[in-house]
Amino acid sequence: MNYSEIRKHLNIENKNSDYTDTVAAVTHFLQSDIQDRRHYSKAYIMPEDNLITVNDTEFQYELPIKYDIPFPPVTNPKFKFIDLFAGIGGFRLAFQELEGKCVFTSEWNKFSKKTYEANFGEIPFGDITKINAENIPDHDILCGGFPCQPFSIAGVSKKNSLGRSHGFLDEAQGTLFFDIVRILKKKRPKAFILENVKNLVSHDKGNTFRVIKGALDEVGYSIHCDVLDGKYFVPQHRERIFIVGFDREIFKGKEDFSFPTMPMGGHVIGDILEKEVNPKYTLSDKLWQYLQDYAAKHKAKGNGFGYGLVDFNNITRTISARYYKDGSEILIPQEGGLNPRRLTPRECARLQGYPENFIIPVSDTQAYRQFGNSVVMPLIEAIGENVVNTMLKWKV
Repeated sequence: MNYSEIRKHLNIENKNSDYTDTVAAVTHFLQSDIQDRRHYSKAYIMPEDNLITVNDTEFQYELPIKYDIPFPPVTNPKFKFIDLFAGIGGFRLAFQELEGKCVFTSEWNKFSKKTYEANFGEIPFGDITKINAENIPDHDILCGGFPCQPFSIAGVSKKNSLGRSHGFLDEAQGTLFFDIVRILKKKRPKAFILENVKNLVSHDKGNTFRVIKGALDEVGYSIHCDVLDGKYFVPQHRERIFIVGFDREIFKGKEDFSFPTMPMGGHVIGDILEKEVNPKYTLSDKLWQYLQDYAAKHKAKGNGFGYGLVDFNNITRTISARYYKDGSEILIPQEGGLNPRRLTPRECARLQGYPENFIIPVSDTQAYRQFGNSVVMPLIEAIGENVVNTMLKWKV
């Protein structure tokens, strides 16, 4: 049976689907090995759901499913990992390339869930704060790009202007880091890798980052941190803080981990641009005039705010989740007297290192948000390779 047939049965193709955790559990169950299959059946899938029934004698068999999706599950994995605050799956892509098997994923945004399912054949569970850590399968590595808005420069500036809290005082997102701590404490993975904005290090005069490191140390992990730039892998300046940890009970603080040496780089934006682009991506006269006036106003005040016309032989600014609004941070010049244009969603995917067969099943607005929030996938893979090699050297 093809997965495409199963998703029709589960009504996943319905554009109004609310992607319940029960259906998420079924898609996880279908990709699970014997041990995790039993786990999902017991924790989530009850007979009254009328979705699937399982008895112990069936657990010994592989489910005969052909995954007709771009990135099917790894069949003979070297390790297991979970994908928290999963977005559209940048961590998952990287760690599947490293021959890992994802056994649990969580993401609250329904549009990101749609993109994730289209590419991996699995619907993420929802709100991580409502998920019991006992219901998460055992795993070797925890991955998570926990929400960065409470700590980002743009996010802090906006919330200050609105008189709202940020950092850990942001009730909506700032405390989600502690759900990572809660899961680490209960499940004890051998290692973890977390990603956030560079500004996390300096937020609240360094107090936020001290709390984060202290909490991770308290639950028994040795910590390694570094700020790395995605420009060595893609034509985009994108600095992020990465936090890697190893269980001290296993590695005794002697894991000998190091972040990867950055390659030569040399990536330029001209290499990823499409040859023919729909005119809808060209800025309107009104918007282009607004951006020019806005830039001139702030330049007169001595500020650096303004649009960014790219140099085809150079890298771009950092793309953000607000790119859908006006595209101002990355604008592509056009010949023939045309106004500049936005990147297309496919170009945004390339800017973050996603492969060409990555499916973009959502609107342009949602795609811009998703890629603006994403990780640079090949950078994650480079860091992940060192994490996995360090872990496997200990044969634990």
